[in-house]
Amino acid sequence: MRTDDASRPEPLRSGPVLVACGHGTREPAGRRALAELRLDVARARPGVEVVAASVDVQKPSLHDVVARLSAEGRESVVVPLLLSAGYHVRVDVAGAVATSAGLATAAAALGPDPMLVDVLLDRLSEAGAAPDALVVLAAAGSSDRRAVTDVERVAAELAARRGSPVLPGFLSAASPTVSEAVDRVRAASPPGRQVVVATYLLAPGDFSRRLARVGADLVTAPLAPHPLLAELVVRRYDEALA
Repeated sequence: MRTDDASRPEPLRSGPVLVACGHGTREPAGRRALAELRLDVARARPGVEVVAASVDVQKPSLHDVVARLSAEGRESVVVPLLLSAGYHVRVDVAGAVATSAGLATAAAALGPDPMLVDVLLDRLSEAGAAPDALVVLAAAGSSDRRAVTDVERVAAELAARRGSPVLPGFLSAASPTVSEAVDRVRAASPPGRQVVVATYLLAPGDFSRRLARVGADLVTAPLAPHPLLAELVVRRYDEALA
């Protein structure tokens, strides 16, 4: 009896295609992290086809993926692998979906969400952050005030869960910068208190490398991959269908 892959039946597919759409990066480690996240999503929902797309830098582009699926008459749900509902969600994702003749649906961005705070707490623990460490939440930043507000909400929930203040900082387009936030919390704290940057980025890349130079005592790893992220992606897919 043949046991090669060609002899195995294809898994039964049910429901629209899940288009797991990231920002896109040239960083190999960042590409691997998002690829692992997509594999986790596929394992979490084996009856749904999961395909990759990006809004920038990487191919296939989101517009090309949605256009191909729509031309084939297939329904899809675009789940942004993005932490805030900024420009890419409101313009790129919405624009791609608008060209699908009603066959594509846009899900919400991953954040803000309490599950992301769970992942942040795991990363802080893994990095060895002290219980009384002063935390700066480092996000990419956006010129869209609504995206900045999303980050501030996550910082507030992380502060509530830790029982101590968390100051958000941004790597671009918003203030304070991460370096400014680190300086502020250090200046306002007793000498010797640990200052930790909690990386609120999905995957490694240029932004995460810059965090090593902001003056913190400790910098946590990016969020992906993590089992809770796959669970959150599937939930966003289900919410969009509902």
